[in-house]
Amino acid sequence: MINEDRLVKLFKELCLINSPALNEGDCVAYVKEYLEGLGLEFKEDSTGSKIGGKANNLIAWKPGSVWTPPRIFLYAHFATVEPTEGLIIGERDGVFFSESDTILGADDKGGMAPAIEAIHALIESGEPHGDICLLLSVAEEIGLKGAEALDLEELNLDFGYVLDTGPPVGSFVTKTATHDKLDITIVGKPAHSGKDPEKGINAIQVAATAIQGMSLGRISPETTANFGIIQGGTATNVVCPSVSIKAEARSTSLAELDKQVDHMISRFENAAREWGAEVRIDHHRHYVAYSIDEASPVVQIAQKASASLGLEPTLRTTLGGSDANIYNAKGVPCIVVATGMDKIHTHDECISRKDLVDTARLTYQILLEAAR
Repeated sequence: MINEDRLVKLFKELCLINSPALNEGDCVAYVKEYLEGLGLEFKEDSTGSKIGGKANNLIAWKPGSVWTPPRIFLYAHFATVEPTEGLIIGERDGVFFSESDTILGADDKGGMAPAIEAIHALIESGEPHGDICLLLSVAEEIGLKGAEALDLEELNLDFGYVLDTGPPVGSFVTKTATHDKLDITIVGKPAHSGKDPEKGINAIQVAATAIQGMSLGRISPETTANFGIIQGGTATNVVCPSVSIKAEARSTSLAELDKQVDHMISRFENAAREWGAEVRIDHHRHYVAYSIDEASPVVQIAQKASASLGLEPTLRTTLGGSDANIYNAKGVPCIVVATGMDKIHTHDECISRKDLVDTARLTYQILLEAAR
């Protein structure tokens, strides 16, 4: 069964290893040594050299004791959204948090530690199980780059579980959105703002015309859109010659997403024509949605495991993305398992001891259910 003290110790040690995206090498080395101590087979791929990083994805195997169950994977990621150097971990009322000026790193060390502990407990129990693959990726926080570089085909997996979303523990994400990105450049015409501003074309004004009245934020229950970054200008006495803008739209409905993106693009094109400016728009699909049927084995096993522990096996939809989007797009069905990580990507990030333990218990139970 799950060893709470061992799990908490592992979680804290993982959090204390600084592992920002592209620089997860120290954490990878620590986990390799830990898995070697469990007797697992493992290898690193060559992802680091492909994405400009200093660390690779780590793939570990626990061969099955029975041969009929599906070959499943457990997943977590090394990268934290920002550095955790100097982290001091506090605990208050059973909740772990950062006492320093950093994030905690529960995203996704709060998924990784329970996944490893579940396998550790399974080894100790001697319970029958099928082949288990532990996938630990790099660079998730900067665009799912580690997952994109991973060769899933050679692993011959049937389905899997991605431990990478917030509470409540016992619930699962089975439907997500498609995510499009827009990189927009508006090219105006510089001029002296005091001597002859009428000879210029202010790119900021063009952008303002495009954005004013544009549908943004919550478009519908299924669709959102946002402008995250606007940069431009050189000086207050120069009519702004260019502006660069980064925007996005997400939706669980492809028709709604295409409509929203077309709306955003047309607003910029029309504003550029109105002011005599030039606009360049790079539109690309960051990842595609997935929707896993409730009757599928990957969902049924998870729900049975959750219910057997007295948890609520709720199925959820989210507009957020994870490496599960990439793995599903590559043809390996998977769902996201909720962990206790909360207030992620902020300095208030936290996770409770109970949720950490329950996530490990749930993961352990999933491994048992998959072999039945």
